[in-house]
Amino acid sequence: MTEHVETERQGTLNKRLEDIGWGLFLMMIGVLWLVPDATVPQGTWVIGAGLIMIGVNAVRHKKGIRVNGFSTSLGVLALAAGLASISGIRLPLFPIVLVAIGAMILLKPFFTRTA
Repeated sequence: MTEHVETERQGTLNKRLEDIGWGLFLMMIGVLWLVPDATVPQGTWVIGAGLIMIGVNAVRHKKGIRVNGFSTSLGVLALAAGLASISGIRLPLFPIVLVAIGAMILLKPFFTRTA
């Protein structure tokens, strides 16, 4: 019984975290659109999106909720792409995304528990 209540609480908290992440993302995009383009470096929104995804998953981890590997990977990739953009480095994002997705598919069986 206690385990069911704990799982239900984690599900509710996970939903709240997702809502907070989406709210932050939409607010960030809106604020960046309101600020003149010349004021904000090109990769700023990608850095923000990456930090939001990583942050939501860090809170999940801290609260004992299963971390979403896909959004964590996208967050790390977005953060790297944004930092590269600000630094003037052009990354081949599409091939990197394909490699990351392939690696996740290959590694998933090693991290998935079976009954």
